Amino acid sequence: MGNIDLTALSPFMILMTAPVVIMLAIAFRRSHGLTFALALGAVILAFLSLLYSHSASPYNVTPLLVIDGYALFFSGFILLAGFFTILLSYDYLKIHGESREEFYILFLTALLGSIVLVSAVHFASFFLGLEILSVSLYTLIAYQRMNELCIEAGIKYLVLAAFSSAFLVFGMTLIYAEAGTMEFSRMAVQLTAAGGIRPVFLAGTILIIVGIGFKLAIVPFHMWVADVYEGAPAPVTAFIATVSKGAVFAILLRYFIYIDMPRGNPIVIFLICVAVVSMFAGNLLALFQDNVKRLLAYSSIAHMGYLLVAFLASGKLRVTAVVFYLVSYFITTIGAFGVVTVMSGKERDADRLDDYRGLFFRRPWLAGIFTAMLLSLAGIPMTAGFIGKFYVVAAGVNSVLWIPVLSLVVASAIGLFYYLRVLIVMYTPPPGLAEAAGHSMSAMSAMPMGTLALAVLIFLLLWIGLYPGPVLEVITAMSTFD
Repeated sequence: MGNIDLTALSPFMILMTAPVVIMLAIAFRRSHGLTFALALGAVILAFLSLLYSHSASPYNVTPLLVIDGYALFFSGFILLAGFFTILLSYDYLKIHGESREEFYILFLTALLGSIVLVSAVHFASFFLGLEILSVSLYTLIAYQRMNELCIEAGIKYLVLAAFSSAFLVFGMTLIYAEAGTMEFSRMAVQLTAAGGIRPVFLAGTILIIVGIGFKLAIVPFHMWVADVYEGAPAPVTAFIATVSKGAVFAILLRYFIYIDMPRGNPIVIFLICVAVVSMFAGNLLALFQDNVKRLLAYSSIAHMGYLLVAFLASGKLRVTAVVFYLVSYFITTIGAFGVVTVMSGKERDADRLDDYRGLFFRRPWLAGIFTAMLLSLAGIPMTAGFIGKFYVVAAGVNSVLWIPVLSLVVASAIGLFYYLRVLIVMYTPPPGLAEAAGHSMSAMSAMPMGTLALAVLIFLLLWIGLYPGPVLEVITAMSTFD
């Protein structure tokens, strides 16, 4: 391994070294503050090292990984999301009595798996990154060992993730048997030489979509998402909803850009059906929820459906729409779950709708942030979510995907109802018993790190919503495939 390899791999090496350093630090002295500082410092250092890696890009580190603009952009945004999630986790863990230090080891390992995923151009690195991420998530979800909901959520995720991995590996096996290679670029060459998509390759790709569909929680692979979101600790839920799904979607987009599918291909038709059903099912299921975490879980199903519309588009606008929507989705979703985290007490997370009754009269700044996040998820103008949805619709229209685009518009209108329902609850004065319950939930210790994270997130949300030009320029420069 030469200097250029070390330069390209510097973010990976930092995230590999940091958990070992933290384990050694824990062996000498248990200190939540020290562990938090080491974890946060590692994420910041890994983020800054991307500038160092950029000097070597584009560069293939063995046939397994490529360090290009696309990988660096997604790695940077994943690390930025990790930074905010660690800030939210510090105050959350501080009010819980269980061991806190190991949480950061698992979290850094999950981040490592995520950036391996977005840099993968080979089935081996694809699977390795996915399993590093998944194994860390099993434990993070069930981290509060005394909480029955956490244990239940962890077991459900473990069983279904193992089941989906079996589909994924079987699909990879079929494609390898057909193409004779596990490299994405060489697969494309083999398919071109063969004159199109063959049945075995088609079957393998469908199995891979089934495996990835579980991670993205798209219909019909969504049954786990509400229970896991509800049971997992609030910062972990934010991580699953953003970094985990974003990394998987990034590798899916890279794979399908290498393996180009014609419009009439059965896989494309299948994905169009999945996108339409996910948009409607997610929004309709969210209408009946009184649990905020479950509401956001079903909402995330719909948002994955919106993303699939841009994913199925063609041309240069395709990548721009997908990446920008993920950027806006990351900021908005971490912000929404950040509010849940800051509202949560020692006994349980603030996931009941009644916990937010009259929030504006108790904590107006928190109600204002949650309002902005919900409006962004609904795609209301002057927010990042509106710009993201605009680009998704533009990409769909540009590719003449009329059914998915019309479905997106109708489903978004349905989604507006349950976001408004939460807003009405927040701005309704709490009468009697509900008011007392609300005050008991808010009578908790201050969360300075969580407050700082939310302040930066609301700034980014409004800035991108009002002035998206600089972000679009970076996305265009760093994530161009076509």
